[in-house]
Amino acid sequence: MPTDLFSSKDQELITSAIQSAEFETSGEIRVHLEKSCEGNVLDRAAQVFENLAMHKTKLRNGVLFYLAYEDRKFAILGDAGINSTVPENFWDDIKIRMQSRFRAGHFVEGLCEGVEMAGNQLKSNFPRENDDINELPDKISFG
Repeated sequence: MPTDLFSSKDQELITSAIQSAEFETSGEIRVHLEKSCEGNVLDRAAQVFENLAMHKTKLRNGVLFYLAYEDRKFAILGDAGINSTVPENFWDDIKIRMQSRFRAGHFVEGLCEGVEMAGNQLKSNFPRENDDINELPDKISFG
């Protein structure tokens, strides 16, 4: 577990950001951390997306924030439902904002901001229903 990168308090802040982002949407957000990523970061993120069963949400509106912290690689991957509704450069815009924070050494803030931005988009396109259930865990997963 990368406690040198994210303390237990940092992890709580990130989990809280996920819960807050999901509060008004049926969308699901996950954060996955790994030490390294061999090969293409989007390919690895897609593999993790599948391993976490994110493609099995009812409305296909899951979003994965994948970070390989030692290799300084990250990707944001949305499922088919959310990808069909976001503007063309939406994920790139979030990634650019996060990179700016990361370069300044503000990893938790950058990640939380990205999660918030994704949550706002999910809320616009997939508002929370009365019978909504949390389909995926909110805690950070580690590889």
